[in-house]
Amino acid sequence: MKKTGLIILVAFLSACQHKPVNTKATFFENLSSLCGQVFTGYSTFPDDPKHDFAGKLLVANFSECSAEEIRVKFVVGENHSRTWVITQSDKGLLLKHDHRHEDGTLDEITNYGGWANENGTTWQQHFQADQETADLIPAAATNVWMLAFDPQSKVLTYDLKRHDLPRYQAKLKPK
Repeated sequence: MKKTGLIILVAFLSACQHKPVNTKATFFENLSSLCGQVFTGYSTFPDDPKHDFAGKLLVANFSECSAEEIRVKFVVGENHSRTWVITQSDKGLLLKHDHRHEDGTLDEITNYGGWANENGTTWQQHFQADQETADLIPAAATNVWMLAFDPQSKVLTYDLKRHDLPRYQAKLKPK
């Protein structure tokens, strides 16, 4: 009788153990749930009227999604040259910035970004500049981009830090 009770207790405790959450994969799933949605907003930092994005309407359009990639067209005012590309692979979660000219050809400064580090959650990830970025834009070698979505407020946040200091931030809400 004692042996049966012990087996039941071990089975019960084994069933109660929680498997660790893969925050990067869950973040990708959560971000994928935004596919087809459009968010609008404005820059919240820096508060500088001379900044390129100052006063311009920002639009983030979750336009294309697959099991491995999310493409978010990021429009600044009338400029449609930017797309955020979030890719999920065996190596992890990668954020790249695809910049194009009006005719669709690649801009000279494109494909910069980096891999998600270990500081993320299921609704927020931090992407550290990769070597390709450091080679392309040496000043951006310390960049860390952050993408976050708050499911309660429905706010999408895009944030950039350089040398651990705030450099840019935008907050957008569903259109």
